[in-house]
Amino acid sequence: MKAQKITISVSGAAEIAHCGPTVIPIAKEIGREIARQGAQIVTGATSGFPMYAAEGAKEAGGFSFGLSPAASKKEHVEVYRLPLKAMDAVVYTGFGFPGRDLMLVRSSDAIVIGCGRIGTIHEFTVAWEANMPMGVLIGDWPTDEVIHNIIDNSDRKNENVIFEKDPKVMITKLIEMVRKKEESGEVEVRL
Repeated sequence: MKAQKITISVSGAAEIAHCGPTVIPIAKEIGREIARQGAQIVTGATSGFPMYAAEGAKEAGGFSFGLSPAASKKEHVEVYRLPLKAMDAVVYTGFGFPGRDLMLVRSSDAIVIGCGRIGTIHEFTVAWEANMPMGVLIGDWPTDEVIHNIIDNSDRKNENVIFEKDPKVMITKLIEMVRKKEESGEVEVRL
């Protein structure tokens, strides 16, 4: 029986003006690396960092899956004003952003945190509580510093968080972390 593909969610800002000039190529490279290394990408079916990561995955022949906050395709496009490009499949959750964030993280084996804002921090904290493998992308944005501050003040340890600038190295490390958890038989309690 063929092993199931590792699913890596990509979290980041839908509006990327504050992320600096390198954000688009970095997001695309994250997506390409996910596909090149045989994993599949899932995003919040939004614009910005996640969309560019999904585009990168598609460019490398990967499958792109999205979880929308909207209840329907019409609501996704007309109310939330979110794109559908670069998506092979979309689930319309109807849970708004907070519920969608939870589903996005919990449907993944690992998560990449890119340049983001409050929604990205929310997805990080959900993954933190679940003790999931997480890669925090270091870039020309303050998100990695904010997350360092959260970790430093959390009063607990989590060995499953890595900070990395290189997309290839990050995805390699995340896949190794997921495989190690699978091989050890570590069962994740998902509450």
